[in-house]
Amino acid sequence: MRDAPFNKTLEAIKKGTAEPSIAMTILENAQGKEGAEYEEEKIIARDVSALAYAAGADTPAIPRFRGKLGRSSDAVIGPNRLPTFEDRDSLPYITAIAKEAMRWQSVVPLGIPHRSLADDEYKGYFIPAGSAVIANLWSLSRDPKVYPDPETFNPDRFMKDGKINPDVQDPNTFVFGYGRRICPGRHFAEASLFLMIASILHTVTIEPALDEHGNPIQPEAKMTYGVISYPVPFPCTIKPRSPTAAALIAQGLKESA
Repeated sequence: MRDAPFNKTLEAIKKGTAEPSIAMTILENAQGKEGAEYEEEKIIARDVSALAYAAGADTPAIPRFRGKLGRSSDAVIGPNRLPTFEDRDSLPYITAIAKEAMRWQSVVPLGIPHRSLADDEYKGYFIPAGSAVIANLWSLSRDPKVYPDPETFNPDRFMKDGKINPDVQDPNTFVFGYGRRICPGRHFAEASLFLMIASILHTVTIEPALDEHGNPIQPEAKMTYGVISYPVPFPCTIKPRSPTAAALIAQGLKESA
């Protein structure tokens, strides 16, 4: 996770084929430095890139949802390419799906404890200096005054007139933590989640698996326990939407190898 991607980036920089990245930006800014000073910059570029990936990679838990998206991705993207981050403004409903996924099933349900640096008081409760303070993410994401019918997965709650509704609290304001200890990989996580959802919905159909009688097996929304929470495995049927979509998937895998 730390060394292999960074070494691959160094090789790509030498060949002139490197894509824009955190590591590349730091190394470009270090041009002109020599010896131990440049080696220190290389270590920073390597470790910062690995940290951003580690902090964001576990976040994207893909929702099993197509619903209202319909064929909007076809109209925006067309059949001959995969979505890119530049499509984000044209596909607000996918952004809404990502926000609802983060709200509905928090990937880090326990959050990260913070320590109070000084005596404090909140709504009549005294908090001594040195106390461990843990935010209640479940309560924040399940407040019915903010998110009506909170147990239902409903991306429409974030939409208004075909756009993201700015009046609805963005769950990303609390699921990634707070203050100086906010998740350093949150931007990577948000971008990855958008691309994953957009690519999946653009290329495949996901339907319930069938039992021995041919009846759909409705999956349950269950998550694992722990600091990082994942969906419990569930049966489903995944098929390419078309031969063209299958080719796009194969090409994407080839390019990422």
